[in-house]
Amino acid sequence: MILNKPLSFYKVQKQLFENELVQLNKKLFKLSMMRLFVFLAILFFSWFFFGNIKVIIPVLMIGIALFFYLVTIYSDLKLLKQKKQQLIKINQVEINVLNGDLSDLEEGEQFKNSTHFYSHDIDLFGKGSFFQYLNRTTINTGKQKLAAILSQNAINTIIEKQNAIKELSNLAKWRQQFSAAGSLIKVDESTETIVKWLENHQCFTPKSMGYLPNVFGGISLAMFVLSYLSFIPNSLIIIWFFVGLTITGIYIKKINTLYLYANKAKETFKQYHQLLAFIENETFTSELLKQKQAEIKTENKKASQIFLQLSKILDAFDQRNNMIIGVFANSFALRDLNHCYRIEKWIDTYLEKVHNWFEVIAFFDAQNSLANFQFNHPNFTFPTIVDHATTIKAENLGHPLIAEEKRITSSVTINKEEFFIITGANMAGKSTFLRTVSLAIVMSNIGLPVCATDFEYTPIKLITSMRTSDSLSDDESYFFSELKRLKHIVDKIKDQKYFIILDEILKGTNSTDKAKGSRKFVKRLVDFHATGIIATHDLSLCEISKELSQVQNYYFDAEIINDELYFDYTLKTGICKNMNASFLLQKMKIV
Repeated sequence: MILNKPLSFYKVQKQLFENELVQLNKKLFKLSMMRLFVFLAILFFSWFFFGNIKVIIPVLMIGIALFFYLVTIYSDLKLLKQKKQQLIKINQVEINVLNGDLSDLEEGEQFKNSTHFYSHDIDLFGKGSFFQYLNRTTINTGKQKLAAILSQNAINTIIEKQNAIKELSNLAKWRQQFSAAGSLIKVDESTETIVKWLENHQCFTPKSMGYLPNVFGGISLAMFVLSYLSFIPNSLIIIWFFVGLTITGIYIKKINTLYLYANKAKETFKQYHQLLAFIENETFTSELLKQKQAEIKTENKKASQIFLQLSKILDAFDQRNNMIIGVFANSFALRDLNHCYRIEKWIDTYLEKVHNWFEVIAFFDAQNSLANFQFNHPNFTFPTIVDHATTIKAENLGHPLIAEEKRITSSVTINKEEFFIITGANMAGKSTFLRTVSLAIVMSNIGLPVCATDFEYTPIKLITSMRTSDSLSDDESYFFSELKRLKHIVDKIKDQKYFIILDEILKGTNSTDKAKGSRKFVKRLVDFHATGIIATHDLSLCEISKELSQVQNYYFDAEIINDELYFDYTLKTGICKNMNASFLLQKMKIV
């Protein structure tokens, strides 16, 4: 099936949308010509029948109505064209990514955090990061949600997460339509700002404004009729005009403030209702997706219709800038107060739900990225969630960001309360292996498939110390910064179980002190019944396995063949015997 061949799917979809775009362009050209023809026809008939009111008036009415009808159709088709262009772009990006080009994807630099449990150490964010490879979100809150999912270190409901990703993965066309609609959203204010405004808004229109504008407008209409029939003097209408203007003037400052915020929020509600409609109109079967879908359901109306309702009110409110509407409609119908009342009634009715509806949209935007990852990697394996002595049992585990033709995999089993010491030559693959295991844990916890042929996993949180740096701003040395990180790890494992990954700890001190300190720290971790891996160049640390049965030794090897350094990047049992620093110094003519 084509759905099992991502690259073929994207190429077919791209060609399909390109063909549809060609047809749309033809229709748009025809509509442009028809509009021009109607416009010229209006001018011609107006000139030809000039002076004949009985003919000109119907000609103008019919011509203008037809012209605006064509404009409406043209606007709809233009929007559809923009959507097709986005769909073409979406598929082209996926083709590029599958061919190894990530240049079109955001790097997520803003989410970097050197103090996080693991994200800084395993290149979760930044150029060439897992986030960059994964992220396909189209709205800012969706991007933030995805970053939060990757960072939250949660181990609950993994099977439910897996089921949601599997279901959305199979809805590739739906996901692309959702993303295309999201990518067209252009708003001035963030949803967080809008929600904050709604929460802080103090209602000022009295309940009487629910009916008073209609009554006031009815009286105004009656007065116009009576004045036309000469039953009342025109001066009474002028007095009534100033009465309405005075009533509006009493609230004008608050009306202007409400309009200022409402005008900024208008486009958000107008555009986000489309994403809500996508979610509402799809049938989901996985529990997590059904639960999220249920959160945007109300008893009477769909959330998308509620958003659209407010959008229309805000659109009408925006017409107050028109001089005729702004002055006369307020004087004779209290129009601004009527719209303010309707807006405030909407806020009062839906305030508690709006934030959650925005959250659901962000959730689906983030989930689309996770599902897209699974769709692009049909050969990856969803972890089998277990609860026994084994923490990780992986067959052919590899790093997902390394191209398949270059990827070297390892099979590894790590039991609970077992600690691996990994030695190896420089560049032999120790750090890559640590990041591979770390990323597999993160991916497992968020419900993603991992780069392995088989993967059994007992859920556990992750904590690492692999990339410590000094801090000039905090006046911290490298060594003190590392000690703080290790202290952080010890404090955390007192209360919860973590999978600990360390890379060459205590680098900031001398070799003898480092060896002693490392041994004590590993013993400390074993005393806490910790599970994890430590990579080191210090072969003396491996001797601790003779004292502690929980400690196992593994290594990555390097060989010198025909005066060239050779790595097989394969994890082996035992202690590394071959180091390569001296050889590299000589090979590069440094010494």
